[in-house]
Amino acid sequence: MADLEHIINIDKYDNIQIRLITNYLFQRNKFMVSELRGSAKRVQDFLFAMGYSFKVKELPGSTKTAQEAADSIGCTISQIAKSLVFREKETDLPILVIASGSNRVDVMKIQKSTALKLGRADGKYVKERVGYAIGGVPPVGHNEPLETILDLDLKKYEVIWAAAGTPFTVFQLKPTDLEPLTKGRWVDLSEEI
Repeated sequence: MADLEHIINIDKYDNIQIRLITNYLFQRNKFMVSELRGSAKRVQDFLFAMGYSFKVKELPGSTKTAQEAADSIGCTISQIAKSLVFREKETDLPILVIASGSNRVDVMKIQKSTALKLGRADGKYVKERVGYAIGGVPPVGHNEPLETILDLDLKKYEVIWAAAGTPFTVFQLKPTDLEPLTKGRWVDLSEEI
């Protein structure tokens, strides 16, 4: 019932109306989730299990790069929350950096702010450790908990879009949702141009 309160003002409805609305929303969500397959369904299931109502959407165009995602969605490239996986050089742990699509990540800035020494992660490492292929890495639902770094520039936008497990799936969220969703920390990480 708490999730329903976020969707509608239940004080305006009687119990029968609330049951009808709840049933409708359940059926709609069930139908939408059942259309998703594989990694996208895994992301949607994770989001719902964590109590979030974000909807994973499958798009006809690729979202593998930030520019492709922006073109397919119809938003600016800066509103794309691209998920980049790095390999921490000392611990070999995967580190997730969620950056604005228009930004290049400055690993030295991240090191100064966090003491993490980031190195490149290849596709095999990302798939094995994180559970998704490069180009579809979501901010959540990974094989193991990931230390996550969030780009401060994403806070400039009312809504942003993140990958949802495949190069054709995304979900919309607010930048303020990223921190509780990922347990990440905000860092100034963009490369100065």
